[in-house]
Amino acid sequence: MSDTGEQWQVARRRKGAARKPKTLQVSSHATCCQDELDVGKTVKRIRDTTSELRCEEFWQEWKKQTLVAVSAALSNPPESIDTTGPADGRRLECVCYGLGSFSSCVSARHQLAMLLLLLDEGQIPLKDCSVYDPAFSPGERDVLRELGVTVLTENEEGKRLATKPTLFYLMHCGKALYNNLLWKNWSTQHLPLMIIIGNSFNGMRDRTIEREFKRDYGYITQAVSVCEERQLPCPSRLIDVFSDTAVITFPTSGLQRLPQSTWEEPPEPQYEHCPDLEIIQKETQR
Repeated sequence: MSDTGEQWQVARRRKGAARKPKTLQVSSHATCCQDELDVGKTVKRIRDTTSELRCEEFWQEWKKQTLVAVSAALSNPPESIDTTGPADGRRLECVCYGLGSFSSCVSARHQLAMLLLLLDEGQIPLKDCSVYDPAFSPGERDVLRELGVTVLTENEEGKRLATKPTLFYLMHCGKALYNNLLWKNWSTQHLPLMIIIGNSFNGMRDRTIEREFKRDYGYITQAVSVCEERQLPCPSRLIDVFSDTAVITFPTSGLQRLPQSTWEEPPEPQYEHCPDLEIIQKETQR
């Protein structure tokens, strides 16, 4: 695939090797070059990439599976959610974490372009999409504002409560971020409001030592058995961009299979045994 004249090639992983989540490290190179970022040119590159992806065959399946999940979330909200208000109050919101430095990383730029496609197809207003990554430079934040999305200023560590149907776009993020998100929404009222497009939970489990997975990521461990995953296709040339991605939803019928004690005072994750946590926590930021 071309990208506004750039030539690039995706590195191939050896067979059986797991794709590593993005590490949210702010590079010194990005910091040095942030003042040189041409906002207008970068916006055009992203929009050109969006147009390219729209013509890809695999996009049709992404669109289909996402719209199925969106339709279910909007038509079958939990009983505790008020659906009698104005129509605007029943539209989806979107939260995106962990895009990375899209001005210098081709993979991140393609993932941002895919996000814009999903917002358009899901009829989610750009202003209702909140985006955060500690790796963003000031120039990249300007690009995102120019595109029309809302740039968050606080590192939420994934601990965002869904109070209405919400699409969470979490491409190649660390397991702790998913685990934090599940903990914050760990109830039969809030989990059904969530649609996640990101790493397959089954894939995470299969690539992690079982005892460590249960010890460190207990909410993902429990969610695997009750969520629904729709695997999304990925062409071989974009393996490092969209591989192992699924649409994940939490039907109420599945959640009801868990014992009532599951939902009582869920403890906040601590990660005491995780030296390589894959996310930047608020207390470790500089």
